[in-house]
Amino acid sequence: MRVLVVEDEVYLAEAVQAGLRLAAIACDVAGDGEAAWERLGVHRYDVVVLDRDLPGVSGDEVCRRIVAAGLGCRVLMLTAAARLDQKVAGFELGADDYLTKPFDLAELVVRLRSLARRPEQSAPPVLEFAGLRVDPFRREVFRDGRYVALPRKQFAVLEVLMAARGGVVSAEELLERAWDEHADPFTNAVRITISGLRKRLGEPWVIHTVPGVGYRLDAA
Repeated sequence: MRVLVVEDEVYLAEAVQAGLRLAAIACDVAGDGEAAWERLGVHRYDVVVLDRDLPGVSGDEVCRRIVAAGLGCRVLMLTAAARLDQKVAGFELGADDYLTKPFDLAELVVRLRSLARRPEQSAPPVLEFAGLRVDPFRREVFRDGRYVALPRKQFAVLEVLMAARGGVVSAEELLERAWDEHADPFTNAVRITISGLRKRLGEPWVIHTVPGVGYRLDAA
């Protein structure tokens, strides 16, 4: 999952980014609405965590643009206002969820996971394919009933592959979906992560390389 956090309070934004990365969620940060819109034009995000009270282009305006452009990402609004009418206004703009400051990071992670598995075609809460069972909420992976402990980045990559259900996923898409905007597009991080993930999952290999194209899951 990849998330954009739009928050002008620098310390809060950095703390949220660090916490989400620990939860195996790739996270970019924008400090204002204009910067957020620029990133949304370049990257594909699953969820945008959007502060309503932004300098310049407001959070409300960013939300309107996301909905009008049909970007497909979910919007979780942040605000210091806990009044019901404020929440109703946010939902009327097209927000999918609402969280009042101050908030607990664990609650934010759960809400993000819930939003990310409800795209236009709803995905099941637990992913099962090719003998693998992946629970994003508990961050648990099983292969043929055997528990497999995975580092954060390997888990994030496996989640993307599982969502493709046997379809080929390019290295570029894995870099886009499982890393943040600071990732070097010429890095071999994807290849190294895939190699480590294969070893963790064990033989016979369930992740196959499609030469010149990318990677796919297949139990055969």
